[in-house]
Amino acid sequence: MKSKIRSIFLSSAVLGGFAVSGVTIVALTHGSVDGRIAANQYQAMRRQLDAILPIGEITNDPLADRIQVSDPQRLGAPTSWVYRARRSDQPAALIIESVVPDGYAGPIKLLISVLADGTLGGVRVLSHHETPGLGDKIEETKSDWILGFTGKSLTNPPLDQWAVKRDGGAFDQFTGATITPRSVVKAVRDTLIYVQQQGPSLYALPQSKQPIAARGQG
Repeated sequence: MKSKIRSIFLSSAVLGGFAVSGVTIVALTHGSVDGRIAANQYQAMRRQLDAILPIGEITNDPLADRIQVSDPQRLGAPTSWVYRARRSDQPAALIIESVVPDGYAGPIKLLISVLADGTLGGVRVLSHHETPGLGDKIEETKSDWILGFTGKSLTNPPLDQWAVKRDGGAFDQFTGATITPRSVVKAVRDTLIYVQQQGPSLYALPQSKQPIAARGQG
């Protein structure tokens, strides 16, 4: 009887040991992977911001110096992140995550840089579901159309020409896909108007403590 009890005890101890070891290994692996994912997300987002900021002029980390705002009418989503770039503590640029709610195949997420003088430092597409070969020309990798926003402002072209040429505006549309560029032009214009209305106050707000969230094509 004692031998049987001892055997049961030993078996339980061995199983318990394996269980504890397994949980520990899973926890350590999960923590390590989470750290790498967060680091990769940070680097990917930093490269996107650097592409639409003045090279060599920014003295802070815009990803750390960010705030969350709410203006669904102008920015297309209930809340939007704004990254603040500074040059020796002076305002240099606001980079805004804006959403095009009326893309041809669903929302289009944009990253829009507005320099302190009100001109666009650049526009990039974070994600979309537009038609391959047509609407996806908004991607930098598919055409240079999105690069045409750089240097534009609410006075260049005038506000009433912030539309595609088919609608009497100054911006090209794509052959066979007018809806997508039309919606993107409107979203960029609305973001410029938002910055014009809110600009200086956005630099003064306390920065968010929330971690960088996952982003990507979707």
